Formats: sequence, C-alpha cells, structure tokens
Amino acid sequence: MSGDDKMEAEALDWALRVGDPAFEDWDGFTRWLDESPAHARAYDTVAAAVADGAELIGSSAPANDDALPAIMATAPRRPRRAWLGGAIAASLMLVGGLWVWQAGSRDLYRIETLPGQVRTVALDAQTRVDMAGGTAMEFDRNDPRFARLKNGQALFTVRHDEARPFQVTVGEDTLVDVGTVFDVRRNGEDLSVAVSEGAVQFNPKAQDLRIAPGEVLRRHGKAGDYTLGRIAPARVGEWREGRVTFEDTPLRTVAADLARATGVAYAVAPGSADRKVSGSLLVAPLRADPAALGPLLGIEVREDAKRWMIGVP
Repeated sequence: MSGDDKMEAEALDWALRVGDPAFEDWDGFTRWLDESPAHARAYDTVAAAVADGAELIGSSAPANDDALPAIMATAPRRPRRAWLGGAIAASLMLVGGLWVWQAGSRDLYRIETLPGQVRTVALDAQTRVDMAGGTAMEFDRNDPRFARLKNGQALFTVRHDEARPFQVTVGEDTLVDVGTVFDVRRNGEDLSVAVSEGAVQFNPKAQDLRIAPGEVLRRHGKAGDYTLGRIAPARVGEWREGRVTFEDTPLRTVAADLARATGVAYAVAPGSADRKVSGSLLVAPLRADPAALGPLLGIEVREDAKRWMIGVP
C-alpha cells in the first residue's frame, strides 16, 4: 500500500469511527490531524464524500426507515469520488445512511474540565473548541455543528458553512456562527460573548444581535440588559496563553474566572460581589502565591479554610 493509500484508509477509518455514537477517542483523532496537514486534507475529502452520500440517500429515501438498507445497497456512486474505490465508497454510503437516519435526534455526550485545566475538542478538521478550566459542555455525536455550554468558558474556532451554520446554546440563549473565532463565558446567569474573527448572531429569533470582530456582548443576571462593548481581538481567548484581563469587572466574575484559570479556590467575600476592578494578570504567579492577587488589583485577599476570599477593603 502506498503512502497516499495508507493515509486515505486512515482518514476513512477515522470518518467511520467519529460517526459512531459511542466514539470517545477525540484526543487520538486530534493527534492524528496534527501529525500532518495532509491528514486534515484527506479527512476533509472523505468527510465531503460522506456528505455526498448522505445527500444522495436523503434525496431518494422514502419515509419508511426500513427501506434504507436496500437503498444503501443499490445507490450508485457519484463519479467525482471515483478515486475512493469500491470498498471505500460502500463504507461512505453506509456512513451517509446512518447520518440521515440519526439526523433528527440529538445524541449528546458531556465533557468537563477541572479548574486550572485546558482541553481542546476537535469536532472536525477545521473546527475545534478550547475549553477553559471548570467548564462543562455537551456535544452531539450525530451533529458536529452543535455544542451546548452548560457553565464555564470556551473558545470556538469554527469552519464557516452557510448551509450548516455552527450553533451554540447557552441556557435559553442561542449563538449562530457567522464567522470563525469567538469566546463564550457563562458564570451562573452572567453571560459574555466576544468575537475576534467573523461574527456571531445572538438569539436570531429574539434579540437578533450581531456581534462583530472586536465586540463583546455582556449580560449580568438572567434578567439583565444586554450591552455591546469593545474588546481588543487579541484578548479574545487570551486565557489559553495564561493571561486574564478585567476591565471594570464585578468581583464575582473575577473570582469565578480566576478559579477556572488557576485551579485556586478563589471566592468573593460577602458584600463585595458587585464591586468592580480592572487589571491584566498572568495566571502562573497566582498559582504559586494566591495572595499576590491583592496588590495587583488593589483588593483584599485572605485565606479562609481552603478558600481565598477576595473583596474591597
């Protein structure tokens, strides 16, 4: 088997495995993609063939699901995928059939990170989600264009597809990708959405707000007003590089963000939750010395049992 044939076979194998609702080896899939740019190109080609197969079956399948096996056995191959060969083409048709059969239902799986941990989830060759520490998310085994942020923070780097826009749900809110890179944070009922590239449409069926590059949408509390402000694009997702920045930010948000980023049990002192501070901090020094936060933000930091309480004197 030539090198190209081996790579194509590996791409097909990953396509078949990723399409399985029980698939969990996302780390292995990501490592394979990162080994060579050619792997991502091969996977894209196979994924496109899967989409073609699904489209073909979807256009010809009757409402009766029992007829699908017969259709998969007899459906003709599309000429422009002739290089795939008989066995590969048949496998792709099977994947396409499963995709059509499952598309109407959600099959969610949950991924959580510990405080101080960062994890990357690859949804396809050009779409990934970087999860900050202390974050819980749900993804759909049947639909790589969907994600749900339960709590915490995540940076989305998305392959834009007008025909199948990427959708993120956060509580009762819905975000629809109109671009490529955006950061979403949920602390309780506080929400922020920051965009560095492309754009995000916020609640298209309600507020229908467009968040452009260099803009951040914020809401404090479930019933709070939405405000649209400015943010330097380079700051979007900066937590991946070990830095967090606050601009006139309530201490309840500071405590939650720092606990996620550092793994240190920061908590806000009674009566200080709504007090606001500003500053840009490196995460690593705070892991070594949690009390160093005090002079950096001009606040009081005291150890209370296993927590570090922050507040304004």
